[in-house]
Amino acid sequence: MDMSYCFLQNYWWCLISLLGGLLVFLMFVQGANIHLVNGALSPLQKKMVVNSTGRKWELAFTTLVTFGGAFFASFPLFYSTSFGGAYWVWMLLLVTFVFQAVSYEFLNKKENLLGAKGFRIALVANGFLAPFLIGTAVGTFFTGSDFIVNRSAIMDMASPVISTWGNGWRGLDALAQPHAVLLGVVLVLLTTILGALYLINNVDDLDLEGKMRKTIRFAALPFLAAFLGWTAILLCKDGFAAGADGVISMEPYKYLHNLVQMPAVLAMFLVGVVLVLAAIWYGAFTQRRRGIWFGGAGTVLVVMSVFFVAGFNGTSYYPSFSDLQSSLTLANSSSSRFTLFVMSCVSLLIPFVLAYIVYAWRQMDKSRITSEEMKVNKDLY
Repeated sequence: MDMSYCFLQNYWWCLISLLGGLLVFLMFVQGANIHLVNGALSPLQKKMVVNSTGRKWELAFTTLVTFGGAFFASFPLFYSTSFGGAYWVWMLLLVTFVFQAVSYEFLNKKENLLGAKGFRIALVANGFLAPFLIGTAVGTFFTGSDFIVNRSAIMDMASPVISTWGNGWRGLDALAQPHAVLLGVVLVLLTTILGALYLINNVDDLDLEGKMRKTIRFAALPFLAAFLGWTAILLCKDGFAAGADGVISMEPYKYLHNLVQMPAVLAMFLVGVVLVLAAIWYGAFTQRRRGIWFGGAGTVLVVMSVFFVAGFNGTSYYPSFSDLQSSLTLANSSSSRFTLFVMSCVSLLIPFVLAYIVYAWRQMDKSRITSEEMKVNKDLY
């Protein structure tokens, strides 16, 4: 393998890591919708919450689709293994997002099938399930999954199955892995805090703002406990190391070694943690409304560093605990050099797309949502 091919593989892992970080940040939409179960919110305040998230939900969904598409195009063996084997997790995730989209469309339509309450329940379910499922799925990057890859079938056109799952749970077996589940809990609590920070920034209602700050104070301690617990377990556990010859073996303290041996990633992780803590402080103990931007930047940095720890420095990013040599690495699961090169050329358009998103975001948020707008504007969710 020449260096240019290795560079392209690393480049695409960086892009996937960035998309993963942006996805978790944009799931403040899901986190904000969790607050619809807060009995302290009035019906008018819940309406403001729905209309605040309703202006942004497409961004999270589009990023999820882009994240999956980028993984499929750059590392197709992961896509065929995970999406083909652990499909119950991904199908359930897709269903929750479909119900989210339908809920926004029909929430306040007259004579809708489920009624406004039913669709709000669907939004809350998406709020809990989406970050939990994504977090648990990413958690298996470090705990491993039960699959076997038949590499001889890759070049055999008569063999349509390359990877086989070792049990009938099809991904739901991740729920039996406490470390993976704990990451799902971390993401639920994080998006709950990000959602509250976003509502503080986007909704002009002092009473709602006070309730969101109280919620952040309530959620901060369990979030920090869950995050620190997950991180401590990660740094102390054995990891799936990939040698120069491609042989996978277990290495004690592998992920701790990755952080120490990649100081830039360690710095990224620490800066991200500090920014998230600053966001929690601003949201819980000050009157500042810009905490969402500190929390967003910190979230992206932490998620990217977690992906880097999982995939770089000779590490299997999608390990198999039933057959170590079936574990996937950047080197053995990527597309061809030509495919990665062509996609890399197309990816140069990403800054222009991001610039448009920033412009559209600023146009949507020129003014904060008010209770008066809810009463007089008919074009609402």
